[in-house]
Amino acid sequence: MKFEKIKNKGQARLFESRYLEVLTKTHPLVIWGLYIPIIAYMLYYSHNTLGFEASTVALIFFGAMLCWTLFEYIMHRFAFHYVAESPRMQRFIYVMHGNHHEYPRDKQRLFMPPVPSLILASVIFSAQYLFLRNYAFMFFPGFILGYLIYGSMHYAIHAWNPPFKFMKPVWRNHHLHHYKSEDKGFGVSSSVWDYVFGTSFDLGKEKEDKEKVRELMFDK
Repeated sequence: MKFEKIKNKGQARLFESRYLEVLTKTHPLVIWGLYIPIIAYMLYYSHNTLGFEASTVALIFFGAMLCWTLFEYIMHRFAFHYVAESPRMQRFIYVMHGNHHEYPRDKQRLFMPPVPSLILASVIFSAQYLFLRNYAFMFFPGFILGYLIYGSMHYAIHAWNPPFKFMKPVWRNHHLHHYKSEDKGFGVSSSVWDYVFGTSFDLGKEKEDKEKVRELMFDK
């Protein structure tokens, strides 16, 4: 999934049908608006209907957010950058993630659009409920909030310079993943797992290429 040149204009055409094509695009606020009510209701339901203590709800909720960061790393490293031989699998990976590497300035495809997002979320919740039973009503909201933060961080990294100095390593980690090596820097919302699994960049030795960074950022 390596491209000879990053395309600074336009966006990938993923489907011939213009109706399907529209369903591949969204705005971050749409996805936040979709999931915040679900998150709030599930937490309310966990405490008021299922009777879990607020401390239990909070512990599982924030634990799930941490679990998301590991899930994010695993998916990015082993699924979105899987080297496939099958043309169908290559096509699937391109639709899911490859198009972002070819067109990093496409701001409409950083979040999964509403329809496939809700379908996948339903599958994930069902799987979590199978193992966690009622605890899934606390775990799933934290997991989804982790996703929302990840998507928003991803958007911010391509849209703006880091707002605080301590966040710059996260920004550089993702920029280097795009223009230096796709085999490192898989963490987006957090670089912790890159350090744990040895896929982090040595930022002290990597020279910052401001021109290549500008190529990865949205047009102002």
